Amino acid sequence: MGAYIIRRLLLMIPTIVGIMAISFIVVQFAPGGPVEQVIAQLTGQADNADQRLSGGGDLLGGGGGEESSKYRGAQGLDPELIAKLEKQFGFDKPPLTRFGEMMWNYIRFDFGESFFRNTSVLDLIKEKLPVSISLGIWILIFSYAISIPLGIRKAVKDGSTFDVWTSGVIVVGYAVPSFLFGILLIVLFAGGSFYDWFPLRGLVSDNFDQLAWWQKPLDYFWHLTLPLISLSLAAFATTTLLTKNSFIEEIKKQYVVTARAKGLNERQVLYGHVFRNAMLIIIAGFPGAFISAFFTGSLLIENIFSLDGLGRLGYLSVVNRDYPIVFATLYIFSLLGLFVSLISDLIYTWIDPRIDFERRDV
Repeated sequence: MGAYIIRRLLLMIPTIVGIMAISFIVVQFAPGGPVEQVIAQLTGQADNADQRLSGGGDLLGGGGGEESSKYRGAQGLDPELIAKLEKQFGFDKPPLTRFGEMMWNYIRFDFGESFFRNTSVLDLIKEKLPVSISLGIWILIFSYAISIPLGIRKAVKDGSTFDVWTSGVIVVGYAVPSFLFGILLIVLFAGGSFYDWFPLRGLVSDNFDQLAWWQKPLDYFWHLTLPLISLSLAAFATTTLLTKNSFIEEIKKQYVVTARAKGLNERQVLYGHVFRNAMLIIIAGFPGAFISAFFTGSLLIENIFSLDGLGRLGYLSVVNRDYPIVFATLYIFSLLGLFVSLISDLIYTWIDPRIDFERRDV
């Protein structure tokens, strides 16, 4: 197993480099880069240009120059200004040099500073992390804690009234988009057209620091209730049906018949033999669910409930072409996904010792 772990760790290096290289190449051809963003500010909103540039007053010196064909909207701007903008954002260097410097810095977890926020990328990620951690961890806990027992129960009661009714509820829940269900919850319970029981924005109340110790967790979960319900809907449905189908498939196998013939009761058969084999497919989907819960799955919910987490940060950075944030979040989540995938494989061997990745032909 030690050799397999080392091999997987070494394979992470070309994988992460490949992910970053493909993304870097795509970005080179994307219109509306940071230089063009600032040019738009200079030509359309000159009063706000100093918010985009450090030392913007010096850059404006020079007035109307020759037309630049490299950037849209640069007509009439001094070429010296364009050159200063390129140097400020690092575009005065060849792409290969920029990529090499970026990867060298990322290996040391030096993500630089945001183009437009005047703060380090790492500080921004740390600032937004509590929201994403709160959503991600609790979604996984709730969805797995409810879905796995329910899926097992549905497998045991396959074809019964309980199975039919719960399947109907699950299918409806899966069909409703989480953001649409979130809007419905806001209308019903967050001061929309009916009740005003839950807050509409933020992870905690403004007076959180002044609350008693026992009131703080209550306030925290009070704010998280509606976002968690919205996000858990799709994950709950998927995991439940996956668990049910996996258990049904295992229950029909010969070793279950043999275990029953030996006199084991249904609980011993289910949790002593079937559970270990049926849970393998659930574990296989854990890395994707983990990453999705922390980032992509919470993007719309963060916007709807005004939760300033990593999903919203990544979205705004893409829109604003804030490349240091875009590449830093991509690097962190890609690296996290690779490590979680390795942990998932190790859990495979813990649940079922018959699986031995080290002996598998590569």
